[in-house]
Amino acid sequence: MLAPTARALTYPNGRRRLFRTACDSCGVLLDTGAETARCRTHLASALAAPTFESDPDAPYGLDLYTLRIAATRHGRGVRWLDEAGRAALLHPHSEDAARAELFDLTTAETRPVSLGFLCRPEECDSVLAKLPAQAGWVDDVAILLDADAAPPRAIAVPGFSAGAVRVAARPLAGHFAAQRNALQALARHRWMLQLDADETLEPATGRLLPALAALAETGDVRSIGLPRRNRVDGVLSDMFPDVQYRLNRGDVAYAGRVHERPQLDAGWRESFISLHGAIDHHLSCAHVAARSRRYEALDPGRGRLEEEEALLRPYRDEPDLPSA
Repeated sequence: MLAPTARALTYPNGRRRLFRTACDSCGVLLDTGAETARCRTHLASALAAPTFESDPDAPYGLDLYTLRIAATRHGRGVRWLDEAGRAALLHPHSEDAARAELFDLTTAETRPVSLGFLCRPEECDSVLAKLPAQAGWVDDVAILLDADAAPPRAIAVPGFSAGAVRVAARPLAGHFAAQRNALQALARHRWMLQLDADETLEPATGRLLPALAALAETGDVRSIGLPRRNRVDGVLSDMFPDVQYRLNRGDVAYAGRVHERPQLDAGWRESFISLHGAIDHHLSCAHVAARSRRYEALDPGRGRLEEEEALLRPYRDEPDLPSA
């Protein structure tokens, strides 16, 4: 998502520096000809320190909003150093070059997070079988089946206390946002991560979600996106990072019959992306072939028919994310 830009950053020494290229997703700024490996090595070193100070000679530039995203790749969070920093984080993209305190998310303050699944009745046993691996970080699980309406019933799952895992049912009726909103309403905690039956999450990725929820609340964020690795018959597809905003505060509602998205009062400023891990989406070629046409039939003009080609094309490069 790199594109030409007229953005600039001003550094503490007074230097104002123009950049030629910016990412339309995370906002990172790049010099012309910036080398990926050099940028990553330089940034990793800077993020290992207790305090991040933007280097005016680095081949890249970050404001505080983008620094928060970059830090998550290394399991770190950011705290602003002063009121100017707080304002810069809440109103991206600031012209102030990023400066912040850094801390490890593994030892940070947390908020409890519920885990939710949307699935068909025949997929429920498979979802339940995978749950014990997640018991180390979550104590509340809701599963919503696409079936005739039924109230939640408790299911015993190893590693979870009695009543922690519940299964309810509601007809999807061709409206994915309504189904996600119904699943969110089943959460017992303020935050919920939602997955589909054909998606998985490494437990190591899940363990940082409570700290990310707390980090979000300090910055007036209500929605967190995770990259999604689409694997078609086991092969990583070119449709990457395919960010999915699935970790949401309970007052966030989804909209859209298909390709549903969280609705945020202030738009993307109330969200950020975490790069500490990814959702893995397991697809077959046959499913991909039918997927977009099914969505187009449900919501004409919004089925994203062009995604079929991207999903069937293998990804060219190794993703800069922890491996699955």
